[in-house]
Amino acid sequence: MDLLSVFNLPVTDPTWIFLIVLIIILFAPLLLGRLRIPHIIGMILAGVAVGEFGFNILERDSSFELFGRVGLFYIMFLAGLEMDLEDFRKNKVKGLVFGILTFTIPMALGIWSSISLLDYSLTTSILLASMYASHTLVAYPIVSRYGLARQRSVNITIGGTVITVTLALIILAVISGMYKGTSDGLYWLLLFINVVLISLLIVFCFPMLGRWFFRKYDDPVMQFVFVLAMVFLGGGLMSLAGMEGILGAFLVGIVLNPLIPRVSPLMNRLEFVGNALFIPYFLIGVGMIIDVRTLFAGGTALKVAVVMTVVATLSKWLAAWGTQKMFGMSRDERGMMFGLSNAQAAATLAAVLVGHGIIMENGERLLNDDVLNGTVVMILFTCIISSLVTDWSGRKLATGGQPSGTEVRDNSKERILIPIANPDTIENLINLALVIMKPRAGGDFVALNVTVDSDNAGDRAASGRRGLEKAAQIAAAADVSLSMVSRYDISISTGIIHTLKEYSATDIVLGLHQKTGFLDSFFGALTSNLLRGTSVEVIVARLTIPVNTLKAIHVIVPPRAEYEAGFSRWMGHLGRMSGQLGCRISFISENVTMEQIRKKASYYGFGTSSRFLPVERLSLQEQMSAEMKPEDILVVVSARSGSISYNPVLDKLPQLLLRNQSIGNFIILYPEQVDMEDMVSFSDPMGNS
Repeated sequence: MDLLSVFNLPVTDPTWIFLIVLIIILFAPLLLGRLRIPHIIGMILAGVAVGEFGFNILERDSSFELFGRVGLFYIMFLAGLEMDLEDFRKNKVKGLVFGILTFTIPMALGIWSSISLLDYSLTTSILLASMYASHTLVAYPIVSRYGLARQRSVNITIGGTVITVTLALIILAVISGMYKGTSDGLYWLLLFINVVLISLLIVFCFPMLGRWFFRKYDDPVMQFVFVLAMVFLGGGLMSLAGMEGILGAFLVGIVLNPLIPRVSPLMNRLEFVGNALFIPYFLIGVGMIIDVRTLFAGGTALKVAVVMTVVATLSKWLAAWGTQKMFGMSRDERGMMFGLSNAQAAATLAAVLVGHGIIMENGERLLNDDVLNGTVVMILFTCIISSLVTDWSGRKLATGGQPSGTEVRDNSKERILIPIANPDTIENLINLALVIMKPRAGGDFVALNVTVDSDNAGDRAASGRRGLEKAAQIAAAADVSLSMVSRYDISISTGIIHTLKEYSATDIVLGLHQKTGFLDSFFGALTSNLLRGTSVEVIVARLTIPVNTLKAIHVIVPPRAEYEAGFSRWMGHLGRMSGQLGCRISFISENVTMEQIRKKASYYGFGTSSRFLPVERLSLQEQMSAEMKPEDILVVVSARSGSISYNPVLDKLPQLLLRNQSIGNFIILYPEQVDMEDMVSFSDPMGNS
C-alpha cells in the first residue's frame, strides 16, 4: 500500500477508517464533556466534522450502514431492557395520564405547527409530531447519582415513557408501512394480524426460550450472543410483518427485562459493548449525513430547526404541568418530569432516518434535509435543557425532603462475605449477592477460601485459588469490586469469622453444606458455628437454576421477626432481589407480624405484585407442604437460638426441606442481631466456635 494514499481524502482503507472512528469514540466525549455537551451530541457533531459535508475525512460506506443498523437496534433494545416495569405498575394511573398527555400534546402542537408554519403535508406533519412525542431518558444517570430512582415523579415519567415511545413507534411503523405496499383494506387487515401474531410470539415465546437457554448454558459469550440473536430475530420478524424493525427490538428488550437484572455481568456486557462501539458508530454515521451549512445558507432550514426545538420543548413542559396540576404535585416534581422527558434522542433519530429514507411518488423525501438538520439542532438543545433541568430539580428534591411514595435513601456501605468452597455454586452465589446488594452505596464483596491443615492441603489451596479467580471474574464483569482472600486456619468456621472481623463484612452469603456422610447434619457444623460466632446476617442458599431465571419468591416469616435488629436489613435485601429479578414476592406470616411487614414493604417501595398472606397461626409443615414450581424459590426467615423470634419448630426445618422434593431452590436467612461479642452467653459459656 502506498503511504501517501492514506492522506488522500476521503480515507478508504478499512484499517484507517476503523482507527479514525475509534479515535473519535475516545476523544469526542473527553473534549465535549468539558463543555457539558452530552456524549450523544458529541458523537453526532464529530460525524458532521469528518463526513462528506465537513472535512470529508471519511466516506459513509457499507460499514457505517451495517454498524448503523446494529446501533439503531441496540439503542431501542437497551431502552426496553432498562425500563423499570415495576415502577410503571406502581404508578400506573399517574403514569398512564402522563403518557397520554406527553403523547397527545406534542402530537397536536406538532401537527398544527408543521401544517400552518412549515407548510408540510399531513403525513409529514404526523410523523414529525411523533418525533416530538417520543423522548429518551438521557438524564436518568443524574437521577441515579442523587439516589432518586424511587421518587414519585421519576416513576411517573418512566411509566409515561413506555406509553409515548410505543405509540410513537407505532405511528412510525404505520407510516413506513404505507410506502412498502398497497394501502387498501386488505393490506391494513393483514398488517394488523401479522403485527399481533409477531408481538404475541415475542411476548410469550422469547421469555420461555430465554429461561431455557440461561438455565442450560452459563458461558458468558454464548449468553451475550444469544441475547443479540433474540434482538435481531425480533427486529427481523417485525420487519417481515410490515412494521419497522426497531419496534421488535424495543419489544424484545421489554420481554427480556426480567431475565437480565440491572446489576449483573450480562447487563454490564450488553451496555459496555453497545456504548463502546455499536451506538457511537451509529451516531457518527448519523452526523455524516447532516449538512449543517444549510442552516446558514438562508431558506427554511433555520426556521425548521427553531420551530422543531420550540415545539418539542414547549409541548413536554405543558404535559408535565398538566400532570402536576391534576395530581397536586410540587414544582420540583414537575421540573423532574419535564427534565427527564424533554430530551429527544433514540426514537427521534430512528424516526427521522426512516422518514428521510422514504421517497414519495413525486420524488421528494418524506422528511427532507431541512428536517434532518433541524433534528440535530433539536436533539442538541433538548438534551442540554434536559440535563440542566433534571440536575436542578434533583438537587432540590434530594435536599428538600421526599414526597410520599419515595424510599428514604440508605447510603451505608455493604460488604458481603462469600465463602468459596464448591466451584459449581460460585456463580450463583455471586449473582445472588449482586441482586441483594444496595446499588450506588459503594458496596463490595470479599470472596474467601479457607484451607484447613490436612494431607492434601496444598491441592485444596490451589483449587480454592482457582475458585477465587472465577469469583473475581464474575464480579468484575458486573463492575463490582471484589477482594480475594485465601487463608489457612484451624477450621473453616473460624477462618470465616476472623475474615469477617478483619474486613468488617456486614453479611455472609454461602452455599448449602454438602453432606459428607450419613451421620452428617443437614447444615453441618459450619453453619452452626457461624451462627454462634457472628451477629451479622447469614444467608444459606441452595440454587438449582440460575438466579436470573427465578420467577417467584415465597417468604415464610416467624412471629416476632419484626423485633429482630436485622428486620429492616433482610426486608431491603428481599425487596431489591424482587425488583432486580422482576418476580413476584409473597409473604406468609401471622397477623401481627404481617402488619409490620406491610409497613416496611411500603417504606422500601416494594412492587405492586407483592402479596401478603396472613395466617392465624404459622405452621412450617403446612406452609412448606404446598407444591412449588421449579422456577420458584422459598425463603425461610429463621432465627438464632436464644433470639426473640426463635422457636423450637425452626429446628425441624431440615427435615421439612428434605421431605418436600418440590422445593429445589431455597434460602435460609438468619437476621442480623445486636453484637453479642462482649456479653456472657449461658447457652454457650465457653464461646466455642
